[in-house]
Amino acid sequence: MALVEQPYRVAGRRSPAPAAQLDAAWLAVVAQLRDGALAGIPLVVGGRSAGPRVACRTAAQAGASAALCLAFPVHPPGRADDPGKSRLGELDAVRVPVLVVQGDRDPFGMPPDGPGRKVVRVPGNHSLKATAGVRAAVAEWLPTCLAAG
Repeated sequence: MALVEQPYRVAGRRSPAPAAQLDAAWLAVVAQLRDGALAGIPLVVGGRSAGPRVACRTAAQAGASAALCLAFPVHPPGRADDPGKSRLGELDAVRVPVLVVQGDRDPFGMPPDGPGRKVVRVPGNHSLKATAGVRAAVAEWLPTCLAAG
């Protein structure tokens, strides 16, 4: 397992860089890990909040076996009625198994289940501070998605 901190977070900024920069940085890290410590093992990409958006956009190029999306931001808070602000397309484009773990009171919305996508609601909001439900959902899903791949 490798935990990757996004460059904008390392630099102390709160807002992310443009998507193309995030994706390029992520793919560079994935390539280095796949050539080294993670060579030859199935890759599950993911993250929390902005992280799963990057993971979803790059899953195919990274050669991922699955994607884990914690608190996927479906839309900006208060913008559920604006289809132009929806980020569901990023989730819908993923062609490997996807698990979305979402707080049942997340102001960024609740994605629907979809083909190859399981959505688990856990108590909480976008922060997912109550981790027991998150752990349980991932522990149940991960072995089955890796066995299928």
